[in-house]
Amino acid sequence: MKKIIAIVLAICALCSLSAVAFADNQHFDKLTLEFVPSKDADVIIAGTANLPELVKAEMSRLGYDIDEVDITVGTSYDATGEAMSAGAIDIGWLPGGTYALYSDDTDVILTATRNGLSNDSENPADWNGEANKTLKNGPQVTFYRALIYAAPTEYGKMLADKVNAGEALTWEDLDGATWAVQKTSSSAGYIYPALWLMQHYDGKKISDLSKVTPLDSGYGTAFSMAAAEQVDIIVCYADGRNDYEASWNLPTDQQDETGKQGMGRSASIWDELNVIGVTDGIYNDTVAISKESPYYTPEIVEALQNCFINIINTDEGKAIFDVYSHTGYAKAVDSDYDGARAALAFAK
Repeated sequence: MKKIIAIVLAICALCSLSAVAFADNQHFDKLTLEFVPSKDADVIIAGTANLPELVKAEMSRLGYDIDEVDITVGTSYDATGEAMSAGAIDIGWLPGGTYALYSDDTDVILTATRNGLSNDSENPADWNGEANKTLKNGPQVTFYRALIYAAPTEYGKMLADKVNAGEALTWEDLDGATWAVQKTSSSAGYIYPALWLMQHYDGKKISDLSKVTPLDSGYGTAFSMAAAEQVDIIVCYADGRNDYEASWNLPTDQQDETGKQGMGRSASIWDELNVIGVTDGIYNDTVAISKESPYYTPEIVEALQNCFINIINTDEGKAIFDVYSHTGYAKAVDSDYDGARAALAFAK
């Protein structure tokens, strides 16, 4: 009987300690997270469906109880940056260029790491054809490249043929093409392709091209336009063809397993969407916090850093952040993005 009483008392003591620990947690009503639309919005929402509960559980363990974690996808990169500047969004997943543009009002807390690619050649012809299919099997890296792709239009094929034959493209070649680009704050979708032009064509920029279609809706629209032969050139991060490989060949009334709409092509994306330009390396995406957020304190920022690092180090977390090809997170400081800030100023 004495042993039973002792066990009961011990359990009561543990329950009491747990209650005290729970009561000591700082309480918040809501944490807002927003992703930029570098993938289709419905794909991002579906892929991150389990993230709110994981964040609530991990933050509670770290001393912060949050009633609700809300996830949205911005209508554009700038829209997410502006929402964070206004304090309407607490945490945003921003490309380096977008972060540099809005870094007066936001602060980086994490840098993404990702699997490096099997190809890192600066020669565009080395990226083309099924035999040169890019694999995501390289070491963990903190940078990526943007590529300039020729679509399978007659004009795009002419550009690709020249590059694959080892010929240099002229400004006139590029100016004769119809381009699709992302918003001006997009690292891979605008800034670094602009720098590539400036470096190779006597300072000429995207704004100097005769036929440019700016897109607000992300890379999925660019790939769809290329597949429909509506544009001659698109720009995207280097593993873009991996992400759209399956949907490229599906009928237009079907979707791949991630929800991307079929594009109706019959030939391989590696043969049809040829690389004609390779940019310099781009520092990886950020996880940034609004300086107007109630979470913007040194203690809570540290907890948020540990929260997302711990989540992505689980199998479930890796599956969630695979939507952005992120395989890890490292703590970051603002000066890490001085290069992105300089690139943004240069591109402007």
